[in-house]
Amino acid sequence: MFEHYIHEIVTYVIYTLELIGIFIITYSAVRGFIKYIGERLKFNDTCIKIEIAKGLALGLEFKLGGEILRTILVRTMDEIKVLGMIIILRVVLTFVIHWEITSEIHQEEEIKDYVRQQRRK
Repeated sequence: MFEHYIHEIVTYVIYTLELIGIFIITYSAVRGFIKYIGERLKFNDTCIKIEIAKGLALGLEFKLGGEILRTILVRTMDEIKVLGMIIILRVVLTFVIHWEITSEIHQEEEIKDYVRQQRRK
């Protein structure tokens, strides 16, 4: 009986976390697209890329939390394997996005330093 309540509560928490993740990813993508249109379709604007990547990373963190909680509800080894692969995929995506954010920020700082040096000359 108690197990049934835990199952129901965890299911709602999983759906809530996944909805939050979907909302954050969608909001970040739409906001980035609006800024992209506002900047007259400049492909080299790193600020927009960084904002979208941060939104994607945060959204994936919420979805990953939902997947981790889903491990409580798993009944068979096949479900565990599928769930494990999904978790691994989301972790890899999160690391790639964080790496991309870091490299974009580093590249932007190098460009700013170069511009400052050129102004001093």
